[in-house]
Amino acid sequence: MYLLTIKDGLVTRHIGPYESPKQASDDLDRVLDTCSERAHWQIHALEGPKTLSFSERIESRDFSMEAMAS
Repeated sequence: MYLLTIKDGLVTRHIGPYESPKQASDDLDRVLDTCSERAHWQIHALEGPKTLSFSERIESRDFSMEAMAS
């Protein structure tokens, strides 16, 4: 999945998700018509969450720390 990010001055817009970077690129002209001449854009690939096995979850829990106020 891909996400189109448009920065226009102080405004950042995220459009998508798209199945391919070509679909995001094809939609770019339509989106840029609503932006100023100085708008910057990027196409980002979205990453899926990493699935941890049961043993990895137990191991990460053993190394977790808690902060306590004194």
